[in-house]
Amino acid sequence: MAKTPNPFKPTAGKVPPVLIGRQDVLDGFESGLADGAGAPGRLMLITGQRGFGKTVMLSEIRSIAEREGWFVVADNASVGMCDRLVRAIRPRGMRMREVGIAPSVGVAGLATATLGGMTLEAPPVDARTLRDAVTERLEKMPRGKGVLIAIDETQGVSMGDVVALAETFQHVQADQDQTGLPDAQKKGIAFVFAGLPSLVDDILNNKVSTFLQRAERHTLAEVPLVETRDAYVDVVESSGKAIDDELALRAAKAAGGHPYMIQLIGYHMWRSADRRGSKVIDSVDVDAGVRDALHAFYEAVCAPTYYGLRSPQRLFLEAMARDNEGVTRVADIGARVERTDSWVHKYRASLIRERVIEAAGYGLARCCIPHLCEYIRDEVFWHERE
Repeated sequence: MAKTPNPFKPTAGKVPPVLIGRQDVLDGFESGLADGAGAPGRLMLITGQRGFGKTVMLSEIRSIAEREGWFVVADNASVGMCDRLVRAIRPRGMRMREVGIAPSVGVAGLATATLGGMTLEAPPVDARTLRDAVTERLEKMPRGKGVLIAIDETQGVSMGDVVALAETFQHVQADQDQTGLPDAQKKGIAFVFAGLPSLVDDILNNKVSTFLQRAERHTLAEVPLVETRDAYVDVVESSGKAIDDELALRAAKAAGGHPYMIQLIGYHMWRSADRRGSKVIDSVDVDAGVRDALHAFYEAVCAPTYYGLRSPQRLFLEAMARDNEGVTRVADIGARVERTDSWVHKYRASLIRERVIEAAGYGLARCCIPHLCEYIRDEVFWHERE
């Protein structure tokens, strides 16, 4: 008998079988399209930590726009982004084109990218060129429809590109206002951006990025425990296996509300049941699923997060990781690392800002990213056990 395909999809950007806890974002965008020109959902910024489903959300938003008859173009913020957008928007007969890979950093209006020892540069973007491309595309579209531009990895956007996007957005809206049509019949433009919270904050704090500051902002948070449990039960049962509520709850607790971990555990516990030739996910499968998922999560999320931090931030986290209970008294950090109170408060604030830790009550802190402290104990402190 052929195996039933595994319904869980722990792959970057792959839309999972159930988008748990994210429907309000999609509803907001869909309402923005329906409500016409000027609706808040037409300028949206989605932030979240690695593995929280930002790229998946962009994929779903693009699908919604296409179903509604909008022209969609997607890109990653990187050197030459606006030039690629122009090329993608202008060709005839294309519904969507996805372009762009590597992140970039913009300095003083100049888009740059570094590859090994070589630095590539692109001149500042001509905002009029992008605006003309969008206007040309809109001329071919029916009333009430428009162009959606979806940008991932927004933390890599250059200020020159932000200016070009802002001017395009403003001029298209102004041109449509001059038509005198009702808002619902005006042709439109929509932008949806996605990126890491702390780095996007740096862009938002730039004085030339008021355009992004006006965006409707959604921060993707942890998925509630009960919703995760129910999703496990629903997906497993609708896909040809069974799991009881208690085991689904155990798997949900291990996932810690992290969307990527939810998919990983689901994938590996389903796979374990397949190896046994069973139609029922049992306790042994949940245990195997959590174990295998944790290894993958360490490599895909915990390691990049930990090593992507500055040295003092890592030291702060290492001090937190010495508590097995999951909650640390902030007052204990300074003594453990022999640093001053001002040092502790500075790096506590920076880690909270980057959504790596959060306040857990007065004078207390805990990691926002599930299993990060476990990773530090298992993989960073290993030399102390030798």
